[in-house]
Amino acid sequence: MSKTTSARQKEAASRRVLDDASRQRRARKALEALEADNNCEDPHADLVMSKKALSLFQDEGGDSGSQERRPKRKARTMEYYKLRFRKNLAQLLEEESNSVEGEEEGELVGYLAAQVPDTIIPPRNLCAVCGFPSPYTCSTCGTRYCSLRCLETHQDTRCLKWTA
Repeated sequence: MSKTTSARQKEAASRRVLDDASRQRRARKALEALEADNNCEDPHADLVMSKKALSLFQDEGGDSGSQERRPKRKARTMEYYKLRFRKNLAQLLEEESNSVEGEEEGELVGYLAAQVPDTIIPPRNLCAVCGFPSPYTCSTCGTRYCSLRCLETHQDTRCLKWTA
């Protein structure tokens, strides 16, 4: 008699399994791709609504005396200038690096130099598909999942996507 193997075992043997170094390389590439994708400013940040468009949204109802009288111009507050001349993260980091160079080290801890001690609490194991607590890991790439449904979604759409 010959020994036969199940389809599940054949499939598991044919799948590619990554070691820890490959998994870390894959995660780093995924993070770099996300950073490159998110490296742009908001294209709608400088949009200003025109007076013509603003008049379309204002309420037309009211007495005629209020329309004849010209309203006083509002004084611009500090909040207006904070919103108008808002800086993005790259500008803030550049400004910080320029200001830290002239000062003594140790007085001021900046964004790039801030550190937190290691925690004694173990990291949470969350499902990469739905975010719930996950007791299982993918045997191929090491990504965590919580159920068979999430495993199927992971294998269909995410598993080894970023591996070169």
